[in-house]
Amino acid sequence: MNIVIIGCGVVGATIAYQLSQIKGLNITVFDQNQPAQASTGAALGVLMGVISHKIKGKAWQMRQESIKRYETLIPELEGITGRKIPCNRQGIVMLLSEDAERPLESGVEVMSEWERLREVRQSQGWQLAVWDKEKLQKFCPQINHPTIIGAVYSPQDRQLNPTALTLALVDAAQRNGVKFKFGVAVKNNQVPSSLLVQTSPTINEHLKSMETSEGTVTADWFIVSAGLGSTSLTAQLNQKVHIRPVLGQALYLSLGRFLGNSEFQPVITGNDIHLVPMGNGDYWVGATVEFPNDTDEISAKQELLESLKQQAIAFCPDLASAKVVRTWSGLRPRPENRPAPVIDKLPGFNNVLLATGHYRNGVLLAPATASAIQEMIIPKNS
Repeated sequence: MNIVIIGCGVVGATIAYQLSQIKGLNITVFDQNQPAQASTGAALGVLMGVISHKIKGKAWQMRQESIKRYETLIPELEGITGRKIPCNRQGIVMLLSEDAERPLESGVEVMSEWERLREVRQSQGWQLAVWDKEKLQKFCPQINHPTIIGAVYSPQDRQLNPTALTLALVDAAQRNGVKFKFGVAVKNNQVPSSLLVQTSPTINEHLKSMETSEGTVTADWFIVSAGLGSTSLTAQLNQKVHIRPVLGQALYLSLGRFLGNSEFQPVITGNDIHLVPMGNGDYWVGATVEFPNDTDEISAKQELLESLKQQAIAFCPDLASAKVVRTWSGLRPRPENRPAPVIDKLPGFNNVLLATGHYRNGVLLAPATASAIQEMIIPKNS
């Protein structure tokens, strides 16, 4: 069976590695860039699974499956490739703030809401701890802000380096025989009807081939995991799935010393701002959320990056003396008028699969996405 994967960010690479473990599949991955570019290369790799508010349905199941899989996937890849995949196993601390309008009432509500989630997670076999302000100060003395009333600690959530992960996935998949074609674009031209085979009795069509900058490629299955590039790819098949860009900016700060307790360096998140320890007193801070105009054009706003930095300093005053080593930005793929991610057959086709539009959860949901794609190609019960 010949399989073509278009796009080699973390999602495409994870699918390639997962499918490479099945005998009899001939897999080729195309990307017009090198691996782990675009949104993967800009991501912070914060895996907010257990600490998310999702408690049931597909959204929770995918998070749970992925968090479990990462515990085995990272050592598995490191063993196969000899590559180191930096991974913070000290969990995530989410800061809880009161509402300035009604501090006492809202503070109690916030804490009780998280207590309820803690009980749900316990029944699901996961750990969460709800800390009051005193306990937060004990574990994270670097946090100091008048509106913070406590925190939730999720010891089983993780943060990892998305670029290192993706390169290890590519390496491991190559060892299993997957062919990667980097610098090769799938051309944005209308697929002629001669390449479509009508299958009966359904109305779905079977795509025989696609054009690339290296010529025509044929396959039994085509998997579109091209993020923002998915819009043009699906448009050329007359089934446009609109994926819009949402820009995120981040900072690399160097303090030269650890914040708080050097033995306890979890990811700290508050008001949608992540403080990610990188070792040796260095920290990533991210990320802004900047939406495009009506024509999907977007440019990074310097004032939003400065606001991000100031909010991080407000939570953690010691960061005021940190040096900005570099800044960067990336575009996240967000589906228009439908929930993220898009994991489905492309309407009108029985052999074109979509694994795209993960928005801010591409790294988190990559393992579960790969499992879902595998199930569509080779169902467990078949």
